[in-house]
Amino acid sequence: MKSRATGPTSRPTGPTSRPTGPTSRPMGLKAGRTMHAGPLTYLVLALFTAVSLAPLIWTAIAASRTSGRLAQTPPPLWFGGNLFKNLERAWTEASLGDAMLNTTIVAGSITIGTVLFSTIAGFAFAKLQFRFSGALLLLTIGTMMVPPQLSVVPLYLWVADLQWTNQLQAVILPTFVSAFGVFFMRQYLLQALPSELIEAARMDGASSLRIIWHVVFPAARPAMAVLGLLTFVMAWNDFLWPIIALNQSNPTVQVALNSLGTGYIPDRAVIMAGALLGTLPLLLAFVLFGKQIVSGIMQGAVKG
Repeated sequence: MKSRATGPTSRPTGPTSRPTGPTSRPMGLKAGRTMHAGPLTYLVLALFTAVSLAPLIWTAIAASRTSGRLAQTPPPLWFGGNLFKNLERAWTEASLGDAMLNTTIVAGSITIGTVLFSTIAGFAFAKLQFRFSGALLLLTIGTMMVPPQLSVVPLYLWVADLQWTNQLQAVILPTFVSAFGVFFMRQYLLQALPSELIEAARMDGASSLRIIWHVVFPAARPAMAVLGLLTFVMAWNDFLWPIIALNQSNPTVQVALNSLGTGYIPDRAVIMAGALLGTLPLLLAFVLFGKQIVSGIMQGAVKG
């Protein structure tokens, strides 16, 4: 005889649990809520800011004093009244107008070339398959371990054979692309640029040049901004090779500032004034483009 079931046997005996939202969110933290730092965080940030600005503030103080006052003990801790006089002397004696124009051309050209060629080479090492790619990458990274002082003599002989001495191309072309930039862009594009996106562009009939322009450059924009800023600062502050390849008739800023230190008793206040003038374009670049660079870094971090 078959027994009939008097009721459903699969009904749960207790209340079922429903997912009410993400379980990984901490208690009391709502979506979209702004997180505020504590007083200790602001204290540490203020301390680091003061330490970072101390050399620049001291340069401005020294530029506003006289050389005799700078030689006294204790040194001055506040501004004097000779700032504009020393700035005018430094600008005139070092010909900083022409020097800044030359440095802008040199640093701008090196920055554009380094960013473009490093991005293309980094894309090739990151996403393209070709023979000896690993060996070429190791060779590129290995050049970073060679001290730049070792290449000064053969590089100068090469520039002299081309009759480029005291010309800006002698400073621009040897540093038109950097091994660090290639490695930096390669590491970024490994994660930021999906291989499927490149394959989709190839299936649509896009050429390699079009892929680089419409796919690689937009994906690499945050890293390109960071690399461009670092390259511009290094090119602006470069001293060793420009002082060898150029002279005072066609100088960069650092070569022109070197002329302020000549003489039996150099005027240290005027030297500080020249250093302050040479730093102002970098500060202006940070003020104008710092927000875009930081937003680009954060955009790349979110995409990664």
